[in-house]
Amino acid sequence: MYAEKLTNFDRLCIHTVTTKPWSIEEIIKNYPQAGVKAVSVWRDLLENREVAKIGEKIRDAGMEIVSLVRGGFFAGTTETEIQASFDDNRRAIDEANRIGAPMLVLVCGAVPGQSIQQSLSQIHTGLETLLPYAEKSDVKLAIEPLHPMYADSRSAICTMKTANEFAERFNSPYIGVVVDVFHLWWDPDLAAECKRCGENGNLFAFHICDWKLDMEDMLNDRGLMGEGIIRVREIRSWVESAGFNGFHEVEIFSRRLWEGDQKELLEHIKQAYLEYA
Repeated sequence: MYAEKLTNFDRLCIHTVTTKPWSIEEIIKNYPQAGVKAVSVWRDLLENREVAKIGEKIRDAGMEIVSLVRGGFFAGTTETEIQASFDDNRRAIDEANRIGAPMLVLVCGAVPGQSIQQSLSQIHTGLETLLPYAEKSDVKLAIEPLHPMYADSRSAICTMKTANEFAERFNSPYIGVVVDVFHLWWDPDLAAECKRCGENGNLFAFHICDWKLDMEDMLNDRGLMGEGIIRVREIRSWVESAGFNGFHEVEIFSRRLWEGDQKELLEHIKQAYLEYA
């Protein structure tokens, strides 16, 4: 089953990392001019900025802030490392609150050579520690399961099933799950796990791009929708059938695309969005 073809950009959101060469000021100027109505902001662009004022400028430009990216990295080898991650996540929650983002995306962390179970236990402790702070700040925590190729150092949460189990364990409206097609397209249980996630009210976000067969860099060579093998529209049908009605967030890490004209890239994104998302 495929979702109906998109005909407008009302639900198009772009992550700032997709146009990495641009400053936040350039993004605030250029996204609305291209008809982009929503943005997810990466924290690096907020360094040495007045975060609350950046949020005001984004909204004044006519855009909605979908999420702040990213927090997490709860796993560590020492108590000092783990406590430092808690401190950074509290700062991230504060930044989300100040910029007016309803959600903080979490890449939950892993330690090379450490057992997956140990990392999962540390992730649980991290979420348990931060949840009261997130609730007080009115910022949702969105667990993003990553592709298993990142299980060494980025996230011990590599399947939708594991992410669902975490969200259900906490049973809080402030902890949910991100479905990112790049990370999850391969999972034979994805349709069922999307349904499960939606039924429990835990489906917080939907990220899109593509998986290129000739990928040269497993981190920074993602494709535009249609450049690879992910059945994006089919996965969109699963999340929307599960009750998701939020933005479709384009998140592309690509040195190839960063080297080009970013205004032209926005037009290519829009074309690919209508044709393949």
